[in-house]
Amino acid sequence: MTAPIRVLVCDDQVLIRTGLVTIIGAQPDMEVVGECGDGRTAVDLSGRLGPDVVVMDVRMPVLDGIGATRLLAGAGVRAPVKVLVVTTFNLDEYVYEALRAGASGFLLKDAPPGQLLHGIRTVASGAALLDPGVTRQLVGRYAARVRPTGGSPDDTPLTPRELEVLRLIADGLSNREIAGALVISQETVKTFVSRILAKLALRDRVQAVVYAYRHGLVA
Repeated sequence: MTAPIRVLVCDDQVLIRTGLVTIIGAQPDMEVVGECGDGRTAVDLSGRLGPDVVVMDVRMPVLDGIGATRLLAGAGVRAPVKVLVVTTFNLDEYVYEALRAGASGFLLKDAPPGQLLHGIRTVASGAALLDPGVTRQLVGRYAARVRPTGGSPDDTPLTPRELEVLRLIADGLSNREIAGALVISQETVKTFVSRILAKLALRDRVQAVVYAYRHGLVA
């Protein structure tokens, strides 16, 4: 029998936190190991409880979700924890910063319960959760915040085809949409994505999007 996904819920709004805990705790393949209302406590509890996924709000007292995510999953963290960020409908700029800080994905707070549960399972499996439509809005709106490093496509270890796939990922396309655009199978797309992440030493698609913008591969 597969062990349940251990989830830590962090949200400073008690009603929302209680709702999340209730929904997640009702699933046979999930277990809520803790809950809290600020980022500092989330970091402390994560160290003690060892959750598989932290469902993290962005705006919180003491330490916000960005700072907490950076401590849990940022660069240099020896044992990074998978963080699923939840945010309000208006996609404020903090979400983008949270993704850069190491979050594995994000959801809107008004997403249906099924989407939340799917998101937790997706992130727990090691994949990134990036809704294509929301990603296009997010990246398009905040791409200017990413300062290119001055590199060029010739500086990357990727093949021309891999670069093409990376640019489509950065545009927010799903594997199915990339397969349709390039007239290849979804399995082939998955292979390309795996190669890209391995060659660039990236954890997931979120980091791939940031990489593409930082290296001037997309505008």
